[in-house]
Amino acid sequence: MVITRFAPSPTGYLHIGGLRTALYCYLWARKCGGKFLLRIEDTDLARNSKEAADAIVEAFKWVGLAHDGEIVYQSNRFELYKTYVQQLLDEGKAYKCYMSKEELDTLREEQSARKERPRYDGRYRDFTGTPPHGVEPVIRIKAPLEGMIVLHDGIKGEVHFNVADMLDDFIIARSDGTPTYNFVVTIDDALMGVTDVIRGDDHLSNTPKQIVIYNAFDFAIPKFFHVPMILNPDGKKLSKRDGATDVMDYEKEGFLPETLLNFLVRLGWSHGDQEIFSMEEMLEWFDPNSINKSASAYNQEKLLWLNAHYIKEISIERLVELLKPFGVDISLHGNKERLVEMLRERAKTIKEFAVMVQQIIEAPNSYDEVAVQKCITSETKALLSAYQEALHVSTPTQGAEVFTKAFLESKGAKLKDLAPALRIAMVGTAVSPAIFDVLEVIGFNDVQERIQKLLSTLKE
Repeated sequence: MVITRFAPSPTGYLHIGGLRTALYCYLWARKCGGKFLLRIEDTDLARNSKEAADAIVEAFKWVGLAHDGEIVYQSNRFELYKTYVQQLLDEGKAYKCYMSKEELDTLREEQSARKERPRYDGRYRDFTGTPPHGVEPVIRIKAPLEGMIVLHDGIKGEVHFNVADMLDDFIIARSDGTPTYNFVVTIDDALMGVTDVIRGDDHLSNTPKQIVIYNAFDFAIPKFFHVPMILNPDGKKLSKRDGATDVMDYEKEGFLPETLLNFLVRLGWSHGDQEIFSMEEMLEWFDPNSINKSASAYNQEKLLWLNAHYIKEISIERLVELLKPFGVDISLHGNKERLVEMLRERAKTIKEFAVMVQQIIEAPNSYDEVAVQKCITSETKALLSAYQEALHVSTPTQGAEVFTKAFLESKGAKLKDLAPALRIAMVGTAVSPAIFDVLEVIGFNDVQERIQKLLSTLKE
């Protein structure tokens, strides 16, 4: 059975790079009928945040990546890790190192002066003497002293690590007894039965250390897939400005979860030239062995294009609910279906959609000064006033288009003579969706009031 895991550290928000990794892990496990596990790596007690841990879980719920079983928190497993550290000590595969900070600093200075790579020199590897007084030892694992560690990576192919260049007897437990990152990751992956590790390639340098630990316990080594980073359009590391923000910020900006998943799955993987993927299609076609070897570029325009696509696809009922967190409730609006259909072709985000809806259903409190100066003359004011009077005298029973065209014909005028001023009266600017649709959605009584409000403002 394929078992994958996503293992974030709760020292900050979950960003889109992490979510992409989680998505790849989820898709591969689900496609293979396996398990997708969630582990919170919260051993850094000084930097951990419960709020960050909760936010990670919230992000998973929002995008719909359901994990199997209970969430594993590493902070609850310290006693377990200690037993495995002790096992290596008992078997002679690890040892206590009493090297002081001053000794280590001196060693590094000497190595630097000789232009050597800073590394522990193994001075306590076979130590049998009396431990120095007052030094709390760290625990180091006995790493290979020579040779190569070979990684068969599903994305990068065969990767060779020269032991002399990459490894020394690295620390697996600090002087206060707390285990180190590479140790707990390896123990947990083995005990949780993880068969496939899909993670960012910033972890590639950790892999030889973890293989040493796997071998020390005779654990089965999982398959590794190291995914290249997501870069900004300039080929640099993503910043907050580029999109490396909290996943939940995307919800606040009005993006749909299916948009984000579709966007992320294509940042490093493809299926022909297809751009739009349902979850069912992702599950059918995704394979981590097909992930690109090169980094992917974040593209905000593509993200907005995808979001606009999904806004057009979702139901009116769901759109109504999505608008509510943005302070817009059209559930009781008499023309909500027409309102939604009128605007869904124009909106790229739900946040933008909400602004458009408010612009239509709420009378403007101010008017675009440039549009007023450009579009409203004494002649257009007179025509607008006559239109308002016509609406007042005879509330149309026919549609807005038929009534308006008949009115214009009676005045010897054309739609272009009325439309800009009428738009300003209705929405505060000379730009709006199709004018007859706006008229129908607002309703003739409200249109009269909005025209009167504009005319009164122009007199002031």
